[in-house]
Amino acid sequence: MDLSYKTPEELQIVMGERLRSLRLSRNLTQRELADKAGLSLRALHNLEAGAGSTIESLVRVLKALNTANAIELLAPQSQVSPLMLLKHGHQPRRAGRPHTRKGGQA
Repeated sequence: MDLSYKTPEELQIVMGERLRSLRLSRNLTQRELADKAGLSLRALHNLEAGAGSTIESLVRVLKALNTANAIELLAPQSQVSPLMLLKHGHQPRRAGRPHTRKGGQA
């Protein structure tokens, strides 16, 4: 399923649906998962409903479902180009601005 065209709000709903499905596949009630994750029932309900939540709530639920490795899929470790390392001598710590020529043109 291509999710790239969805709005952030729609993506939250998709994430919530998938977390709910994972919870049900583990045969856990919302109360059981909320307790296991150290969250309020309302926080878990909001997360599953895609009604806004925190990253902390998401991480707690992923850990409670033994799926914390999903973070690697959400935000994979960046791979630095060997040419970039040769050019700078180290991994960049921040993005730089494009250099402009005299007269303000790039």
